[in-house]
Amino acid sequence: MRVTIRVRPGSAHPGVGGEQGGALVVRVSAPAVDGRATEAALAAVADAFGVRRDAVTLVTGRTSRTKVVDVAGGDPRRLADLLG
Repeated sequence: MRVTIRVRPGSAHPGVGGEQGGALVVRVSAPAVDGRATEAALAAVADAFGVRRDAVTLVTGRTSRTKVVDVAGGDPRRLADLLG
């Protein structure tokens, strides 16, 4: 399943949920330095969908806050819950 996410690095309250411009919001405490926020976001998405980290791959947006990821084994109902 392909998902667009919007990463908010440096968040005091990390978590996955909500929607911004059609993208799933992923808040991470890691700073946007040397790919740390991206890696933290991918791990958070994996955790939110209940899949292993290696089931989440970055498709586009390596240096952008808006990214597209593939979630292998992701449940569309779970995505709807997270967006809501």
